[in-house]
Amino acid sequence: MRYFVSIGGASGSIYGIKLLQELNKQGHEIHLVVSEGAKKILQHETTYTYAILKTQAHVVYDNDDLYAGPASGSFPLDAMIVIPCSMKTLSSIAHGFGDTLTSRAASCCLKEGRKIILVLRETPLDLPGITNMLAAKQSGAVILPAMPGFYHKPERLEDLVDFIVGKVFDQLGLQHSLFKRWK
Repeated sequence: MRYFVSIGGASGSIYGIKLLQELNKQGHEIHLVVSEGAKKILQHETTYTYAILKTQAHVVYDNDDLYAGPASGSFPLDAMIVIPCSMKTLSSIAHGFGDTLTSRAASCCLKEGRKIILVLRETPLDLPGITNMLAAKQSGAVILPAMPGFYHKPERLEDLVDFIVGKVFDQLGLQHSLFKRWK
């Protein structure tokens, strides 16, 4: 399967890192874009660097490259995941404002009927954010806020990250053992 992963400029870059690692374990083809804000947040929140992150993808794009393959609906993708997704990117996607590769690729996925998952990382939510989530959902996006469950009895921070990435895998129809399911 071919996935386009966008790591956005919201707190929670560890979710994107874990997603890349798990997709690689399963042998999927990964196309990656990392926003400029995400590059700074990555350094602040983790021990990973952008150079290390790039090694986790088959193809890496600049977010301002509107000539890249994913900027066209004719470019074959199985799904797109924006993880984490900032409120700015959510707004761009919800309103079809294709000013970055991420928002343009999202528009292409929506118009082509492809799965797009937005892993939002913001709290509390304001009315514009809620309205934008509704607009993106009505356009066909999956809204998957980074709200981990606790029924699997997490013991480490990694367990909470695994839960969210497992939920992304569920939406992609991929098998995983990232968390214990409710019985």
